[in-house]
Amino acid sequence: MDPATDFGIIVRSPGPPEALEWSELQTAAPGPGEVRLVQRAIGVNFIDTYYRKGLYSWPSSPLIPGGEAAGVVEAVGEGSAFRVGDRVAYTMPIGAYRTRRVVPADRLVKLPQTIAFDVAAALMLKGLTTQFLLNSCYEVKSSDIVLVHAAAGGVGVLMGQWLKSLGATSIGTVGSADKRAVAEANGFSHVIDYRAEDFPARVNEITGGRGCDVVYDSVANDTWRGSLKCLRRRGLFVCFGQSSGPIADFKMSDLAAGGSLYATRPTLFDYIKTGEELQHRAAELFAKIASGAVRANIGQRLSLRDAAQAHRDLEARRTTGATILLP
Repeated sequence: MDPATDFGIIVRSPGPPEALEWSELQTAAPGPGEVRLVQRAIGVNFIDTYYRKGLYSWPSSPLIPGGEAAGVVEAVGEGSAFRVGDRVAYTMPIGAYRTRRVVPADRLVKLPQTIAFDVAAALMLKGLTTQFLLNSCYEVKSSDIVLVHAAAGGVGVLMGQWLKSLGATSIGTVGSADKRAVAEANGFSHVIDYRAEDFPARVNEITGGRGCDVVYDSVANDTWRGSLKCLRRRGLFVCFGQSSGPIADFKMSDLAAGGSLYATRPTLFDYIKTGEELQHRAAELFAKIASGAVRANIGQRLSLRDAAQAHRDLEARRTTGATILLP
């Protein structure tokens, strides 16, 4: 089986969005246990910008960013359970910003016919992140009060929908009136504009002084101190991103001062380490989509060639919902 001509985005050295370079590539034939797919839609996430800037180490150079995509199987290696023509989706830390790709078969999930490629590309990384955060990192119950930062972002809107389906009281923070409308439309019980209001004071008011059971914070440096103030005694602080930069000056004593608080910094890929974990979480995500409880909110669609613009918009917080790149 011959290699296939491919095009994609590479980064030769860490840098700004302009470091994203359109390039001709070669995609190898799939080996044993591998699949080659033609990609139809690719998701954009903040983690892509962390890799581009070198905040996360590169396994090889040049780097091909991108953590989620969906497409059609073009060729299969020996021992793969997939067939040519299967619709599939995946999430992996890097490598998705390209038109074709070889992927280990145990990292793929079959895509139901009812789920479009762009929807899958918008939901694999963000949807599975939502699934593990609300079910395994902390098991949210209907009696819980939950705070979510960046409530109009790609993960935020999914968390609002999922929390509504669980019957929990959800509080989202946003940075503008337009984003308030997005968060409200996606199920949040209360929405706070952190630019206009003191969000810890407002959370205290909303909860009647009780505080939140868990805070999900993907902003990090700009919000973590306020996040701790929003928690009840022995509440859990979950930092799963750092759109404003990594947390600085944190001390373990901050947890004691806040009321014997807990804190964790989880990543999705530790929760889908095995094929069985991946299939289980994907099945629950697809079931939520099928029920209508969770739906994709695709705010932006751009050509794969325009990946640099997608990164600029994401880092400037000009986006709402998910951003999709189309090969």
